[in-house]
Amino acid sequence: MNGNLPILRKMNKRKYLLDTNICIFFLQGKYGIKEKIQQVGRKNCYISEITIAELLYGAAYSKSEKHLHEVDIIRENLSIVPIFDSLPTYAEIKANLRRAGQLIEEFDMLIGSSAVHHGYVMVTENTEHFERISGIEIENWVERS
Repeated sequence: MNGNLPILRKMNKRKYLLDTNICIFFLQGKYGIKEKIQQVGRKNCYISEITIAELLYGAAYSKSEKHLHEVDIIRENLSIVPIFDSLPTYAEIKANLRRAGQLIEEFDMLIGSSAVHHGYVMVTENTEHFERISGIEIENWVERS
């Protein structure tokens, strides 16, 4: 092989859907989340519209202009995945979980359904609930000491 050929680096083709708790840790500068997003590439990280709703609720409840501004930071830096196309997946997941007597929080089902529908890796610290969803791939980026 010619030693003058450039080395081709394996590019990250994986896409990640960040759960609300991961976004909060990112904003708080905790657990190496910012560095992990940089490592996998910001363009490979997404959030659900549901996550925006949860973050807006938190800001409204706290009556904090700072938290409202932080929601804008998230919206400006990460691509938002609409839930509409994932609704049939959500319906199947919810029906299966209900039959099994293993329902999880509604918003978690909607966020997880988006991950499954789009083939994204679900990034969350709340692995217990999301593990109930069939077909989901999960990573926990939180490094607690």
